Amino acid sequence: MVRRTKIVATIGPASGSPEMIARLLDRGVNVFRLNFSHGSAEGHRQQAQIIRDVCAEKKIYAAILGDLQGPKIRIGDLHKDVLTLHDGDPITLTVNADKAKTDSCISVGYKALPSSVAAGDTLLLDDGLIQLTVSSIEADDVHCQVKVGGELKSRKGLNRLGGGLSATTITEKDLADIELAAELKLDFLAVSFPSCADDLLPVKEKLQALNTSISIISKIERAEAVANDDTLNGLIAASDGVMVARGDLGVEIGDAQLIGVQKKIIRYARRANKPVITATQMMESMIYSPVPTRAEVFDVANAVLDGTDAVMLSAETATGKYPEKVVAAMADTCLGAEQHPDTHTSDYRIDTTIGTIDESIALAAIYAANHLENVRASICLTESGATALVMSRLSSSLPIYGISRHQQTCRRMALYRGVVPIFMDFSHNIGNELYPAALNTVALSASLQQGDRVIITCGDIHGSGGMTNNLKILEYQR
Repeated sequence: MVRRTKIVATIGPASGSPEMIARLLDRGVNVFRLNFSHGSAEGHRQQAQIIRDVCAEKKIYAAILGDLQGPKIRIGDLHKDVLTLHDGDPITLTVNADKAKTDSCISVGYKALPSSVAAGDTLLLDDGLIQLTVSSIEADDVHCQVKVGGELKSRKGLNRLGGGLSATTITEKDLADIELAAELKLDFLAVSFPSCADDLLPVKEKLQALNTSISIISKIERAEAVANDDTLNGLIAASDGVMVARGDLGVEIGDAQLIGVQKKIIRYARRANKPVITATQMMESMIYSPVPTRAEVFDVANAVLDGTDAVMLSAETATGKYPEKVVAAMADTCLGAEQHPDTHTSDYRIDTTIGTIDESIALAAIYAANHLENVRASICLTESGATALVMSRLSSSLPIYGISRHQQTCRRMALYRGVVPIFMDFSHNIGNELYPAALNTVALSASLQQGDRVIITCGDIHGSGGMTNNLKILEYQR
C-alpha cells in the first residue's frame, strides 16, 4: 500500500549527516525543512547539497522547504540564566532595556507593546507556559501580575491572547534568507506570521526580483489570520500552500479553539487547490522516547483524516534522540489512518461548476479511478504539477503518478498528497507513443498485472502548464 500523506522532517544536529538523510528517506521523508531561525547560511548551503546528493544517489525526489524566521516578538536577555515567576507576583515588561535589571522587570524588543495592550489583557510567554495579566500601562512600561508562573529564560516568545501583537512581516534577516533560498533553488519557502494576503507582497516582490519560482507556504499562526473567513481565504488564495503552525496559533487563539480552526484551514486550503502542512508537536514525546503516545498517534491520524497533504516533524528530527524511529512511527500512523473508508472516495465539488478544462480532466480522472472496476493507478503527465495537485484534492485509495520532464516539478509534487513523482523526458514521444511509454514507466512501481487498468491525463501541447485536455483509460499489456 502506497502511503498518500507526506512527511516533512526538520533537519538539525541529529539528522544532518548523509547517512541519516539516507535513512530518513528510507523511512519515508518526502520534504526536508531547513529552519532559518537556527544555523548559518554556510551551514544551510552544505545541508541542501547533502540532501540533493543523497536524493540523486537514491533516485528519489524529495523537496526542500526553507522556513523564514519572521518577526517573532520576544523578551530580551534576562539578568540571570533562569528567572522563576510565581503566581501572583508583580512583573513589569518594559521597552526601555536600561530599566530591566531586576527580577521584577523584563525588557521587550517590541517597541509598540505599551500601545498594543490594555488593562485586563492576557500576555503569554514561552508558548503560553507562563501567563501574565496586564494591570496598567505607564509610558514605556506594562505592569502585570503573574497568572500562571514558571521558569523563564532569555529570548522567549511573547504573545497576546487573541492576537494583536504584530511586527513587520519581513525582517532584514528574512530578506537575506530569501536570497539564500533562491541561490539554493529551494522548492518551498515558508513565510512566518503573515496576518493577511498583503503581508506576502514583500516576499513576492523579492522573489520576483531574484527571478525565482519558489512556492510560498504561508504559516498560519496569528489570530488575525483566522479572525474571519474572508481574511483566511484571502491569505490562502495569495499563497502556493499553507501550514497550520499550531504553536503560536494555539497560544494566540487558545488550544481549545485550535482543533476546529485546524480542520477549517485544511478544508479551505483543499477547496482552493492548495497543499497544506499540519505542524507542531505532532510526536513531541519522541524527542526523548522511542515510541509515541497514543494521543500523538491520534493527533497525526486526525490530521490525515482531515485531508492534510503532509504532517511535519520539528525538534523530533532536528534534535531528538530517535529521528529514524519517529519518521517510521509517523509513516505507520498515516498508513493506518488511510485505511479508513472516508479516505478512499470523495464527493468534492460534485455539485459545483468547474472553471477550466485541465481541472475538469483532473477531477474526472480521480472520479473514474474511484468508481471504475480494476483501475490500479492514475498517471498524470504534467509540466508544472498543477494537474497532479488538483487530482490530489480528491480522496482516493489509489496512487497518482505525477510524471514530469522537469526535476523541479518532481520535487514540488513530493509534497502533494497521494502523488508519486517520477521523472521522464516525454518531449520526444510522438502521438500514441506517449501513452505506452508512460504506462511502462510506472508499471514496476505500481506493481501492474496483465489487464490492470490505468487512467492517464496529459495535454496536446508540451511546454506550457495548465494545458491538460486528454484523458485515456488503458489496460496494461506485458
